[in-house]
Amino acid sequence: MGNILKKISVVAILLLVPGLASAMPDSFADLAAEQKASVVNISTTQYAKNNAMQLPFDGMQGTPFDDFFRGFLENMPQQERHALGTGFILSDEGYIVTNNHVVKDADEIVVTHSDGRELKAKLIGTDPKLDLALLKIESEDLHAVKIGDSDALRVGDWVVAIGNPFGLEQTVTAGIVSAKGRVIGSGPYDDFIQTDAAINPGNSGGPLFNTKGEVIGINTAIYSQSGGNNGIGFAIPINLAKTVFKDLRESGHVQRARLGVRIQDVDQNTMKALGLKNREGAMVPQVEAGSAAEKAGIQAGDVIVGLDGDAIRKAHDLPIKIARHQPGDKVMLEVIRNGKRKTIAVIVEAMPDEANARMSNKGRAVAKHGIVVEPLTEKNAEQLHSRSKSGVVVKQVRPGSPAARAGVNRGDVVLRIDGHDIHNISSFEAYANKLSEDHALRVLLDRHGDQVFAIIVLPKR
Repeated sequence: MGNILKKISVVAILLLVPGLASAMPDSFADLAAEQKASVVNISTTQYAKNNAMQLPFDGMQGTPFDDFFRGFLENMPQQERHALGTGFILSDEGYIVTNNHVVKDADEIVVTHSDGRELKAKLIGTDPKLDLALLKIESEDLHAVKIGDSDALRVGDWVVAIGNPFGLEQTVTAGIVSAKGRVIGSGPYDDFIQTDAAINPGNSGGPLFNTKGEVIGINTAIYSQSGGNNGIGFAIPINLAKTVFKDLRESGHVQRARLGVRIQDVDQNTMKALGLKNREGAMVPQVEAGSAAEKAGIQAGDVIVGLDGDAIRKAHDLPIKIARHQPGDKVMLEVIRNGKRKTIAVIVEAMPDEANARMSNKGRAVAKHGIVVEPLTEKNAEQLHSRSKSGVVVKQVRPGSPAARAGVNRGDVVLRIDGHDIHNISSFEAYANKLSEDHALRVLLDRHGDQVFAIIVLPKR
């Protein structure tokens, strides 16, 4: 009788407290069944040789030792490094989201569907600063996720993670949002959702769902001294990642915005010196010459306390909110200057390192054939016994790459590609970048004074 009365009391409490009953789901089975097909397993392979054994090559080109060690290393078996992670299907076109650290330096990426289908994936682009990567597969009957609103999350809300911890596919765990806006020291855009839903190695890149079955985060990190789950996991808010997905799809790199200021938290001395009522905001000790901030009239000594109507409570808040914008967007900053509040419109600009990011993506596209080159000089031409006056020297050939399979060696001088003379690295990239599955590169090489012909072909996926 006592147990019955306890159950009745619990039901009465649930009925009396608005929203409490709906906040405690009886089961996540429907959500798990519906979203199962949108979550994929990601496995990567990286081919490597013993790099330490390559050291004798340095400064020995053209000597008997060069030929000895070259033949020795070429006959060494390839070492394969494998890694596992999780991803989710972003769209019906085959775009898949995962973490950058899951696919970093991978030579081969394989996506496995919940129904067992295995497909090779193409890396579209990465954003190391947010630890995100976008992949592409060619497949039909894809079940894309629904994107939710991570800003609407509240501490205490239920969330569900689906992934492949320790290689155990389609594992479902549930918990609550333990905290928001966590800074864990991984970079300038730390703004993590903390959850006690069990997240373990292998969950990386997988989705964090709300109770509506919408993705509101990308599982990325755990806090653990043992390597297992301690009830503290971290996910990238989906609202912070949306612009990254868009940039990677359109251009393969991220166009991140900035103001062009240095910022710091408001300490007690700054608060007194500037006559502030509290320590909220981002104080500007320096404005870069010619930057978007200077053009808009931001001054050193200003304290930025708002952006587009949202409060800036500490310095870390500002770059996170700017990161959601594209270069060229107009943002409205609320600043305190000489004790008075004023609103200033700023047209944000592109990060100066974005040009380097575009170059690195271009370099990766060129490197799909597996060759790294350097300029041909009189010195290295003499060391290589090359008779060529122009071309580029093959500095590195990635083991297992199309170039390696074609017989291209370190120390070869690339003279022509598809009948076009190669004069420098720019002309090499211009023609080598044309390598695709429907095209074979005809490459003429100089190898110790001998002419060598090679055909580089991408394997069929």
